[in-house]
Amino acid sequence: MVSVERVMRQIEDDLRRERRARLLEKGAPEEYRDAEVYASVEEVLRRAIETRDHDAVLLPELLSDEQDWTLETKLRFESHRPVIGPVIVFFKRHVLLPLNRWLYQYNLENFQRQQRINRLLFACIEELAIENATLRRIAGLQDDRIAERKDERTEGDKRES
Repeated sequence: MVSVERVMRQIEDDLRRERRARLLEKGAPEEYRDAEVYASVEEVLRRAIETRDHDAVLLPELLSDEQDWTLETKLRFESHRPVIGPVIVFFKRHVLLPLNRWLYQYNLENFQRQQRINRLLFACIEELAIENATLRRIAGLQDDRIAERKDERTEGDKRES
């Protein structure tokens, strides 16, 4: 009997190898020649893309104002001129806007796509920061253990002398 999981894993591995080879041909980082490094990078990025809630990310919360990182997609017609301003706004809304509606719609789709990419990149950055913090904590624990062993050896050497 054929295991579906094994077949799917084999297909995913084949696709990963093909993708890695394509990226290397295009000039991807040399580190991707190491399959384990590539798999690790892909895993972190997939985790950020697939399992994260892109609205629950720390980086936008740290930015001072949502306007600093969100794209403004609403058209606002205003004028600072008190007398002729209403005429200018009327002209913009009823003449220029219909003439340029296609351009606005085209750009609106691009702005929305860019907003999705921004949220995705924020999630990727956060996932990398979490992994970095975890690795630093593990490395710190290792450093502490190494320091403890050195201290124990030093104390043992002093006792023997």
